[in-house]
Amino acid sequence: MSKLSPIIKPEDLNWLNLDDEIVIIDASAGAKARYHEQHLAGALFADVNEDLANIADYAIGGRHPLPQPEQFALVLQKLGITKHSHVIIYDDKNGGNAAARLWWMLKAIGHKKVQVIDGGFQAAVKAGFPTTNKSETPKSVEQYETQDWNLPLADMDEVETVAKKDDYLVIDVRDANRFAGLVEPIDTIAGHIPGAINIPFTENLDVNGRFLAPELLNTQYAKALEHIKPANIIVHCGSGITACHTLLAMDYAGLPIPKLYVGSWSEWSRNNKEMVLKS
Repeated sequence: MSKLSPIIKPEDLNWLNLDDEIVIIDASAGAKARYHEQHLAGALFADVNEDLANIADYAIGGRHPLPQPEQFALVLQKLGITKHSHVIIYDDKNGGNAAARLWWMLKAIGHKKVQVIDGGFQAAVKAGFPTTNKSETPKSVEQYETQDWNLPLADMDEVETVAKKDDYLVIDVRDANRFAGLVEPIDTIAGHIPGAINIPFTENLDVNGRFLAPELLNTQYAKALEHIKPANIIVHCGSGITACHTLLAMDYAGLPIPKLYVGSWSEWSRNNKEMVLKS
């Protein structure tokens, strides 16, 4: 059986048989009010702060640290997601908001059938998928058994150890101005981790906000990664959310999923670490 693509085209949504195994999730960060006004028919809402993170001290794990797997299992149970569910996720930022984060979390606990809508909410609406403002009810309340995060992770100490080594690569996916330290709209200090390179996650998308073709993504990343072993590649952003967009793009391109540094710049910049403040 061929591997399920991590991306589903909005034009293909109307061909789905919306049976008990399909669960649609709206993971648009900060958009709960919009969700209540209009969301894809049948979609349930996952809150990036409450459901996809365990927020405490930004200096320990950053702005969106991962919850414990057992905490995440309760979220999945609340959303009616079972191990057999085909989960389809969207957000209102081309998957770069929190849809990719939820995709990564599900993949990391071994969930088999999970996809992100290419182009997100807007593309699905344009493709004719019905919307509603009615309250949705989860299809199941079956307990979801989890064990641990099984996709590769890096912590702050590892990043500090390897960031400047020639046989490692740390990729910062924030926009170029944030990476260069010219602006910082969220965290307290502007700049980047020494040794990191910048590949903004927006480069995964075309002018219409849709993912580039897998072949093109493969070519772009193969050139950027060059001789670096997949196990030696670490991807981060501001708080471990948009980094997952690049991990999603790399999986879509047929490349191995590298390590995610969840704490990202929000953790690094609060721990008196070496920083490049302006470049």
